[in-house]
Amino acid sequence: MWAPHLEMINNRWYLYYSVDPRPGYGARRTHVLESASSDPLGPYTYRGDLDLMPGDGWAIDGAVLRLNGALYFTFSAFASDGLQSLYIAPMANPWTASAFGTRISAPTLAWERQDGAVNEGPFALQRGGRTFLTYSASHCNGPNYKLGMLEYRGGNPLAAASWSKFANPIFQRNDAASVYGPGHHSFFSSPDGTETWIAYHANGSASQGCGTTRTTRVQKISWNADGTPNLGTPVSTSTVLQGPSGEVGGPTARVRIRNEHSGLCLDDYNFATTPGAEVRQWTCNTLAVQDWYLQPTGDGYHQIFNGHSGLCLDDYNFATQPGAEVRQWTCNGLAVQQWRITPVGGGYSTLTNRHSGLCLDNYNFATQPGAEVRQWTCTGNAAQRWSLA
Repeated sequence: MWAPHLEMINNRWYLYYSVDPRPGYGARRTHVLESASSDPLGPYTYRGDLDLMPGDGWAIDGAVLRLNGALYFTFSAFASDGLQSLYIAPMANPWTASAFGTRISAPTLAWERQDGAVNEGPFALQRGGRTFLTYSASHCNGPNYKLGMLEYRGGNPLAAASWSKFANPIFQRNDAASVYGPGHHSFFSSPDGTETWIAYHANGSASQGCGTTRTTRVQKISWNADGTPNLGTPVSTSTVLQGPSGEVGGPTARVRIRNEHSGLCLDDYNFATTPGAEVRQWTCNTLAVQDWYLQPTGDGYHQIFNGHSGLCLDDYNFATQPGAEVRQWTCNGLAVQQWRITPVGGGYSTLTNRHSGLCLDNYNFATQPGAEVRQWTCTGNAAQRWSLA
């Protein structure tokens, strides 16, 4: 059993998964479980397998597509020409196909045929009234397993003419980061709904294939000006990413916080370790006093604590006026220790305190080591722009 896909439909969870039966027990098929309630932990009832292809045919790697108020199932199967292709079938309910699938994409392009001609693992991505169907292409036995994309152009979703294929892959190997064969993916939203992330598997070596060496990875995607998704480049497993926006208790990210105006880094001044410790700016270095860790607290805010002191960046004494002090204090999760990080371009962000509503500021535009850090009315100028890297 493999390729699980979990989908909520009508307040119940449906788990679709592929099954390779014992010899003599039929072709690889897609099976369905249904939850008893909205709890994803179950219990579940086995609903059987989806009858997706004529003659009890081979049909795997499926996922649900909601389109034009109807429910469809997209999957991978072999056509009469022997090509492993993408199919779509209408659904009468979440565990029953109302007709056999029809082919909407075949591996006809050169980049879809490396190490084997394959289209599989379809997954829908919808935004701004547009529907994209992303999929895995080429064979997973080689390092060139990758992602391609179709777009629904209107009309009958069961007709291949209603879909157009993008000429180039949208996500593929990154040798410089030791990422090979990135594919069989899905997408999910950040807890606050502001970000879209991709989950996928890949190998760390070009010689690894479809086996157990593959690991699960996630990273944030973006969107191009023309409304198409930009999946970017798969990053190394050693790269520390800031967790999804709005995530509570997610992974921490270690950063240096450098001011655009002064060029200096936020520093645990004089290596202090007691509550009330000063925060100033200093010449950027590699010491732990300039290591800051971002911990999501929810609603797009972060707790920021120092690697040397273990204390959190704090709106000192709950001040709300411009010029309010910033110090370090025992981490407590209060609003005075929650900061919203807002990208403003050029690799810089502003840091706004949840309690005061003021921005972290290079006070009086100082440029010498030891420069003060305070809070001020948010203006977006260089003294309030910080690089977190």
